[in-house]
Formats: sequence, C-alpha cells, structure tokens
Amino acid sequence: MKHHDPVSRLMSRQVITAHHGDPISKVRGLMREHGVHHIPVVNGDQLIGIVSWSDILRVSFGDAFHTDERTVDATLDHTLTLEEVMQRDPVTLPETATVRDAAELLATGRFHAVPVVSGTKLVGMVTSTDISKYLLAQF
Repeated sequence: MKHHDPVSRLMSRQVITAHHGDPISKVRGLMREHGVHHIPVVNGDQLIGIVSWSDILRVSFGDAFHTDERTVDATLDHTLTLEEVMQRDPVTLPETATVRDAAELLATGRFHAVPVVSGTKLVGMVTSTDISKYLLAQF
C-alpha cells in the first residue's frame, strides 16, 4: 500500500462551497442538488467553517415532521444564520498531507470530511468515502 501518496491524489478539487452570509436554505439546496453531506464555508477563498447535513438536521425540526421544504427553509432563514449553524475553525489537512494522514484523521470517527488547505485557502476536500475508494483500488 502506498502510505506516502499525497492527499491530493484522492481529494476532490471541485468543492461545492457556501459563502459567508449565504442563507441556510441555499446550503440545504446545494447539499441536495450535489448529493454531498459537507460543505465548506468560505469568505472569498479563505476557509472559515464547515457545515454538515447533521448540523442542518440539528436545527431543522421540520424535516422530522415532514413539513413542506419551503416552510423549513423560510423558518431557518429567518431564525438562524449560516455562521450560527456551521462549525467554525474546522479541522483541516495541509495540501502537503499524505493519504495516511487523512486516513488517521478520519478514522477517529469525529467527522467524515476534512477540508484540505494551503494556508487558509481551501484547495480541496477529502472524505471517508474517498479513503474507502482509494483502499479498494489497492486490492
């Protein structure tokens, strides 16, 4: 197995992002449209946070009661900001990290996606699914 392969070999470079000040309804829509569960939040090209589907579910009780999507979105947009829902200062990996570094971090089970940065600039995202696919390719 190639323990020292760079994380850039498996990370996604075309990352769906939310921007500082976006309404929560936009983030919910991006997650559904693109089939992702984690969206980095940026201010310009600087990473300032990350929001997960779990974060959205935590604040959107309407999903549990099968309430109309527009009602859930309107309620969330008028009661919370993206900055209140997102995780600030997320754990990241430097672009110089290895696949092993990413696997060790994701194996903690604390989260399933890690932004990859150059300084504070977002350059990619690596997920537990990326690690699984990488491992499968080794066999």
